[in-house]
Amino acid sequence: MKKLLLAGAAITAASGALAQSGDPVKIGVILGYTGPIESLTPNMADAAELALNEINDAGGILDGRMLESVRADSTCIDSAAATAAAERLVTSDGVAGIMGADCSGVTGAVLANVAVPNGVAMISPSATSPALSSAEDNDLFFRTSPSDARQGEVIAEVLNDKGIEEVAVTYVNADYGKGLSDAVTQAFEKLGGTVTLASPHEDGKADYSAEIGALASAGGEALVVLGYADAGGKGMIQSALDTGAFDTFVMGDGMFAQTLMDDLGADMEGSFGTVPWSEGEGAEAFMAATEAAGINGDSTFTRESYDAAALLALAMEAAGSTDAADYKASITEVANAPGEQILPGELAKALEILAEGGDIDYVGATNVELIGPGEAAGTFREYEVTDGAYSTVKMH
Repeated sequence: MKKLLLAGAAITAASGALAQSGDPVKIGVILGYTGPIESLTPNMADAAELALNEINDAGGILDGRMLESVRADSTCIDSAAATAAAERLVTSDGVAGIMGADCSGVTGAVLANVAVPNGVAMISPSATSPALSSAEDNDLFFRTSPSDARQGEVIAEVLNDKGIEEVAVTYVNADYGKGLSDAVTQAFEKLGGTVTLASPHEDGKADYSAEIGALASAGGEALVVLGYADAGGKGMIQSALDTGAFDTFVMGDGMFAQTLMDDLGADMEGSFGTVPWSEGEGAEAFMAATEAAGINGDSTFTRESYDAAALLALAMEAAGSTDAADYKASITEVANAPGEQILPGELAKALEILAEGGDIDYVGATNVELIGPGEAAGTFREYEVTDGAYSTVKMH
């Protein structure tokens, strides 16, 4: 996929690949349990562990080895903390693969500083920066959410469909925000639209009036907010509402959270946005499974988390190994045709087929199809805020 040239010493550690035959296979679940998306990650982790538990209930992988989840905090925004947490997963816990990370900046740091030097595969359910498509990863990085290169096009299409010609853009000052802002701007201008100002904001500030003042001066029919619902993105919307600068907000996937609706939804009528989503048999099977388990499967990136964890385990079974050098190629093989289609709740059937040497096409909760360098093709949900709640408009 890409050639590797990385600085830094590799961590001397035994991974799950070196565990004894009957030992549990440990899977790292590294997400931002603290930080700007902390309201989302518990549901994401629960969804990932639902897949691991489903496999354990079916007898585990590789002749009865159970899967064991090991959680670690990425913080979403602190690359040094995320790297240290991932190092512990590898050195202390001996994980055989990583489900995560979540936010794009920390995901890139974990990939470069831990996963690649130690030969550990990782599948992110939510790191969407286009820059990750060209990261030097030694074929170890995959994601079950589509790149923001595509989300930028979708947001631009939605704006164009609504007849909006001018927007101001605010984005979180991080890899995710900058990448999505660039994608939106390029796609919108290609369709004839105008971005009056694209300006970054920092998370954790008490006052965003200066940032909103600059955006209001630039003008626009709506404010595009590409940030986090539990942090600066919410602060920007609150400040805009307080000052009357904007009353219509266009939101990227990081802004999709029930906490935002609980706090501000009543004042955001007619605002809209996009978020990776799926429909069909797989999505319905996932919702049934999460409801039975008492998990909020309708939260952001829960579907992608279930699929990421399932793909790691199924690839190990297909390759007959927990060493990423052996199973990394199997991730794409089990995700794509040919083979018998596998939905959430059917992981036992998948394991049986693989154990007998057969092929599977893992559809999962998100209609998984991996293209290019470990990328998810993906679809997006266009939603509108109606009566203080998210209402689906259509799928893209």
